[in-house]
Amino acid sequence: MSAQFGRRLAKGAATTAVAALAVAALSASQAPGVTVDDHGRQSASDAQPTPEATADAGAATGNSPYYTDLPPLNSPSPSPSPSTGTPVAQGDAEAGIPATVLDAYKKAEQAMQEAKPGCNLPWQLLAAIGKVESGQARGGQVDADGTTITPILGPQLDGNGFALIKDTDGGKYDGNSSYDQAVGPMQFIPSTWAWAGRDGNGDGVKDPNNVYDAALAAAHYLCRNNWDMSTQSGLDSAILSYNNSQDYLNTVLSWLEYYRKGTHEIPDGTGSVPSNRSDDGQKTTSKPSTKPSKNPPSTGSPSPSTPGGSPSPSTPSSPSPTPTDTVDHLEDAGTAKLTAMAGDAFTKKISTKAETKAGKAVAKVRIRFTIVGDTDATFTGGETVATVVTNSTGTAVAPALQAGEKTGDFKVRATVVGRTITGLDYTATVTERVADTLARTSDTALTCTAGGEFADQVEVKATYKSAVADKVAATATLIKSADDATENDKGPYFKDADGKTVRTLTGLTTDANGVLTLPKLYADDTTGTFLLRITTAGGATLDVQLTVTAAADSSASPSPSPSASATS
Repeated sequence: MSAQFGRRLAKGAATTAVAALAVAALSASQAPGVTVDDHGRQSASDAQPTPEATADAGAATGNSPYYTDLPPLNSPSPSPSPSTGTPVAQGDAEAGIPATVLDAYKKAEQAMQEAKPGCNLPWQLLAAIGKVESGQARGGQVDADGTTITPILGPQLDGNGFALIKDTDGGKYDGNSSYDQAVGPMQFIPSTWAWAGRDGNGDGVKDPNNVYDAALAAAHYLCRNNWDMSTQSGLDSAILSYNNSQDYLNTVLSWLEYYRKGTHEIPDGTGSVPSNRSDDGQKTTSKPSTKPSKNPPSTGSPSPSTPGGSPSPSTPSSPSPTPTDTVDHLEDAGTAKLTAMAGDAFTKKISTKAETKAGKAVAKVRIRFTIVGDTDATFTGGETVATVVTNSTGTAVAPALQAGEKTGDFKVRATVVGRTITGLDYTATVTERVADTLARTSDTALTCTAGGEFADQVEVKATYKSAVADKVAATATLIKSADDATENDKGPYFKDADGKTVRTLTGLTTDANGVLTLPKLYADDTTGTFLLRITTAGGATLDVQLTVTAAADSSASPSPSPSASATS
């Protein structure tokens, strides 16, 4: 950003000296965190991110361009509100935030205080990021529900001056079926929104174009690694995870400090829109979205600069290769067989190793793990995409998988973020829920008279390895004998919905406690002892004895009364 700011000044400054002084002032005022000058701007002697700040290189925006405009030198001076006594800034126009946008930030802060109080996320941080990403939704161009009037799109990430991110959403969010583009007031790329998206306004939809949804998603994204925003290292780490650029970090920190000094609400649509971006307007989108924004998105990335922060007068030398540039292929790092029962967590994790062409491990590379296929399995936390940085041995271990209810195979694809090489697919299998033991919940004898109905219903409990076996499929059949599982055509029976006799029940399922309660049983006129066999997926079997006794004979004549003796 320093290079871009210097270039803009050089174009309009009266002398080279003026431009140099301005660039020097900017460089001194925007580093992360050691001191704050009289104007509320930060300065630091070391502009390099801390190890904590670079630990997570995943970027919500795909490192798309951002607005580089800085806050005014004079921070707003809050004054008490006449009605509430609450400090309200009425100074510089830059301090004003559109009403709906400001409300979204504050609601997101409140939600995080409940969801992740240890994060200590201030709404001013969301405002700072919203400022550099979209100019507060283009000055508050949102409708009453908080959805942008027109889509706000970043450049297509086609590798031409930007990261290469091929389409991941079929154009659902960005209208581009070839490459991804950052979307909405907080500029999420679709692949990140797929797992980070939230419903912030309670309408049942996760829409990156809605400022309430986007603000809440950004809040969760910033707090996802247990970072504490009240510490400088946690704050730096979270911001760099949003866009992994030191200049971006410095710019966001400047706006954060500015908004902390005070701000006020302004009507939607009346906010100021920044004019300078990190790409300096050098590139345009080659393939516009099918839902173009009213203000076409700027694209590009900062140009190289000399160590002093000014534009290089000649063609810049090629940058040193990053760890990502050296990756040639991915190798499995000893992943065991991935199998889990429906609803259970997988006990094994996927391990992938990034290597050079010579087979040397590559550390500090982002590996993206994506769940592929017809499945409702997720990673722990509910995401279907997770990004992990390789360790010193070049290995990235994916989060644990959580099986859903759909059985069968699916794949998890490992790819290198920012590098076009063949991905590595892992097959995972979800098996049906099973039980290994069935037992009655009562020891009451089950008896009935011929032609009557059993007073008690059959109830059993299923377990698997001594744990409750819930949602397990089961079948109940009245069989001829312990050695003959053929359906009996006599004796006890169930009734279907039409009242017809049924002696086999299918499609049964144990409840959340592993309990299965069968419908009421009836008896025909056959007496004797009968068996009901219950079986479950997994092979658990239980035979339940049923007894039918003869009904009392109500037609028998009463005993004759004694007859009197006849005498003569």
